[in-house]
Amino acid sequence: MFSDNFYPEISGISDSIIDTAKGLAARGHRINFYVPAHSKKNFLISNFEPKELDLGPNIEIFRIPSLPYPTPSKAGRLALPFLFTIRHIKKFKPDFIHVHHNFGAGIEALLVSKILHIPLIGTNHTPMSEFMKYGPIKSKWAERAMLKYVSWFYNKCIWVSSPCQAIITEMKQYGFNKESGTMSNPIDVSNFFPVDASVRAELKQKYKLSSRTVLYSGRLAEEKKVDDVIRAMSIVKKKYPEATMAVTGLGSGEEELKKLTKELGLEKDIAFFGYVEAIALPEFYQASEIFAVMSTAETQCISMMKAMSSGIPIIGANSWGLPEYISAECGYVVEPGDYKALAEKIIHLFDHPEEMKRLGHGGIEHVKNFSKENIVKKWEDIYQEKLDKKK
Repeated sequence: MFSDNFYPEISGISDSIIDTAKGLAARGHRINFYVPAHSKKNFLISNFEPKELDLGPNIEIFRIPSLPYPTPSKAGRLALPFLFTIRHIKKFKPDFIHVHHNFGAGIEALLVSKILHIPLIGTNHTPMSEFMKYGPIKSKWAERAMLKYVSWFYNKCIWVSSPCQAIITEMKQYGFNKESGTMSNPIDVSNFFPVDASVRAELKQKYKLSSRTVLYSGRLAEEKKVDDVIRAMSIVKKKYPEATMAVTGLGSGEEELKKLTKELGLEKDIAFFGYVEAIALPEFYQASEIFAVMSTAETQCISMMKAMSSGIPIIGANSWGLPEYISAECGYVVEPGDYKALAEKIIHLFDHPEEMKRLGHGGIEHVKNFSKENIVKKWEDIYQEKLDKKK
């Protein structure tokens, strides 16, 4: 597996490919990661000790020399595609190379695949046209050129997946024509589950959250549109003055979001908890009533899936992958940027606790379809099918 996005950079992509690898390793497969080398500073930015991950038996991590790359996490690196991995891969003799990015590590993967005649499987996690809006070049010709490049790159693969159909549809508009399909990220929800009222009350007291709490958990970046949720809260509080919002996560947009919170007079009502360790993160879901995500750049949103597993309803933006995962049984979608509609939905749920309970239960059932075990088995079946065709 090749990816520019990997530990210690915090992201859903990194989490999902690690979970997939661990699941495959537990079933007897061998997986090597080829990912960028990180500096000590990158580890500290992400609140990790500067040491390599130990992912257990059957998994090895090979670090590729890299350069700093500007990402919202502030810990991004771009692998240098100078065939640093080729000797290692010759010795490893993999059946497939699975590429998760189409730049540094992705180009390395493509080159090695061609030279060693190893079939390439691809996953596109990124709505590139959306991210181009936040880059240094904001022109239509640059966007078209980038999308044509992405489609060209994935046309080099024998099979391509994406967490949402919207990504595949966009690639097809720019020349992509290989066999493809949607594939959810593996959702490890073993630690995310509902708790009874007494435990919920204790957690609310612990984190100083009210009986009407909205949660956002994830990276704090411009495309995540957390500001829309904050603006919605200023409306919600007109009817429910006690309402609070919990925000977990880090990112380049944190200071601007705190500034907006202050401008709206919500400093006492919106709490920024920063990076939360995995062992404590489920408590924030269990202490909340609603999960809101207005991001315009999600192919799935693992944080949202954890909310479903925790039994709380979802309100999300009608953008990219979110509506593909938010069913009528577990939440609502509103148009991107429409924070007034978001506020209306939050108020509606606070007004109708039975509806909140129904959607929460629906989420618990819905997310079972995307369990780590189910997704790992699907990947195993795909690999096996392609291996049989090879023979």
